Amino acid sequence: MRLTRMLLVALLGFASFSLQASEQVAIQRLTTLLNQAQTISGRFSQLTLDGSGTQLQETSGEMALKRPGQFRWHTDAPMEQLLVSDGEQIWLYDPDLEQVTIQKMDQRLTHTPALLLSGDVSQIADSFEITLKEGGNVVDFILKPKAADSLFESLRLSFRNGVINDMQLIDNVGQRTNILFLGVQMNPPIPASQFTFEVPAGADVIQE
Repeated sequence: MRLTRMLLVALLGFASFSLQASEQVAIQRLTTLLNQAQTISGRFSQLTLDGSGTQLQETSGEMALKRPGQFRWHTDAPMEQLLVSDGEQIWLYDPDLEQVTIQKMDQRLTHTPALLLSGDVSQIADSFEITLKEGGNVVDFILKPKAADSLFESLRLSFRNGVINDMQLIDNVGQRTNILFLGVQMNPPIPASQFTFEVPAGADVIQE
């Protein structure tokens, strides 16, 4: 009986060690993939579904990212919007409303998903529990936020041949946002002007 108990404890200890080791492998793989691109540009196609799978919104546009924490996310008409960050603050411009919202950048990866691709990679292990699944030339990473106040419940990052391919976010009510990246270029030269924004004349400004 005592031997059986000792064996059970040893097996549980081994299982815990294996789980920690596999998570370390996932963290290292994801960190390596993200670090290989200091800048990224391309197009995106975004689809949002509610908890029952009903389509809520479909958009597309262009994006540009640069470490640390800079991004430009331009959604095409007819739902045109421009989201720009210089790493310290974010501008959200709605040309139809002629309105600009300015707010301080939230540096938490669990609150600003774009920072997973453009932010400080060293924070990932502190912010998420990470697992990976690999098949052929595709590697999927599932990220579960450790913080209780995260804006999403889980996030999947998928890489194909070492290049970011798509992202899926699931929030606390089951709403899913799928983002497919198209024509991705890694480490292209991107001018600094892409990550700043001048408020158009006559636009209303909301400072948060």
